[in-house]
Amino acid sequence: MSAIRTDRYVEEARRGIADPVLRRALAGLQERFGRGTAEAYRRLPEGPGLRQTAHAIREKAIAHLDILLERLARRIRENGGEVFFAATAEEAVAHCAGIARRLGVKIAVKGKSMVTEEIGLNAALAAHGVEVVETDLGEYIVQLAGETPSHIIAPAIHKTRNEIADLFAQHLGIPRTTDPPRLTHAARRALREKFLAADMGISGVNLACAETGHISTVSNEGNIRMATTLARVHVAFMGMERIVARLDEYEIILRLLCRGASVQDIGTYVSFIGGPRRPGESDGPEEFHLVVVDNGRSRMLADPRFREMLCCIRCAACLNVCPVYGRIGGHAYGFAYSGPVGAVVTPLLTGIRRGRDLCLGETLCGACKDACSMDIDLPRMLLELRAILAEGDPGWGVEPSGGLERQVWKLWEGLVSRPALYERALQAGAVLQRLLPRTPAGWIRRLPPPFSGWTKSRDFPPVAAEPFRRRFAKRRKEADRG
Repeated sequence: MSAIRTDRYVEEARRGIADPVLRRALAGLQERFGRGTAEAYRRLPEGPGLRQTAHAIREKAIAHLDILLERLARRIRENGGEVFFAATAEEAVAHCAGIARRLGVKIAVKGKSMVTEEIGLNAALAAHGVEVVETDLGEYIVQLAGETPSHIIAPAIHKTRNEIADLFAQHLGIPRTTDPPRLTHAARRALREKFLAADMGISGVNLACAETGHISTVSNEGNIRMATTLARVHVAFMGMERIVARLDEYEIILRLLCRGASVQDIGTYVSFIGGPRRPGESDGPEEFHLVVVDNGRSRMLADPRFREMLCCIRCAACLNVCPVYGRIGGHAYGFAYSGPVGAVVTPLLTGIRRGRDLCLGETLCGACKDACSMDIDLPRMLLELRAILAEGDPGWGVEPSGGLERQVWKLWEGLVSRPALYERALQAGAVLQRLLPRTPAGWIRRLPPPFSGWTKSRDFPPVAAEPFRRRFAKRRKEADRG
């Protein structure tokens, strides 16, 4: 599995917040795509309600995964392809490495794939002597930089033009230039050589159709099409949930995927692949292998609270509206998936206690649900994760939170459920707050521990001298007299 750095969430979040270049880049991305996605949904012939239709389609597919996957595998094998079901990331990587070893693969070209990021495929193949080259321009840039993607559809959003110019001058041996067309041409020339020399092409799977026995890929650069047709062997990696039953259902999901991801009516390159090159065909691989990856998804499927997360198609629409992601960037999340989708998926895949900061860091504002192309209720699942962290869950290996925290919340419950006691506490707070440092406007500059975190980056409003309930009662009496 890919390196897990969720324990560095707070540290990396602070670094992202302090980076003005990153914040401007993310603000521009969210302004273009966040607003544009909502308008794209409104322009649908069926209207925004198509998202609810898509949600029902995805839920039906998840409920019948065993049947659909068996049908897909049978059809692909009938077409001359091979299908391997990997229970873990290690099994998926080992299977691909075995294919590479059998065929003597030295160079593999890869289209953008989040599931291969999840399982750590690049590093694993490199350990077996295979050079893996990312062919999506953004992925290629972050690979040259030795970094990981920071956004699902804009992986290099955190890199400036000057940084890319330095990378290309260093790694591609070109004169330094910040002109985007020249930089793009240099990358195209370098990648074209890799395409022609590669023995293996690797891709992800946006969606598979059980009825036709095909997988599909969607891109705007054409790189995935070259990676999947020029090399001798094509290995496609698919999260086991990325499937629908029929082609008419696929069409609905595809239209919403393109709108959610990049505000397009349709992606520039949509490919349907069901097996190796047939006799008489001019292009395509000699071998086609589909690796269906579980890696924790069965566990999500078995839990009714989180099964809905398997409806996700990784369009990134939630990232493009999330206020938290828009401030901290993708690297803070410490795994392949960032933003609201990462805040739910990563704890479920890597350990809820291990990924606790991710689900605790979200605002629960609901913007992600409004933007989600599949109308997934991410805020509900974030709350479910928080409940597990507080109360524990043996099924997920989570112990209840510490005794002190539980006692504090019980004390708070007792306080707010007794109006008279709560009012006396407010009165005491109004007196004690006089000891705290204030701003000229009267706001509290600094709270004492353990509440000091609230005032690290903001001032805190003072407790009112007269509680609201008392003021309201007075005004009510005055109104009755009048």
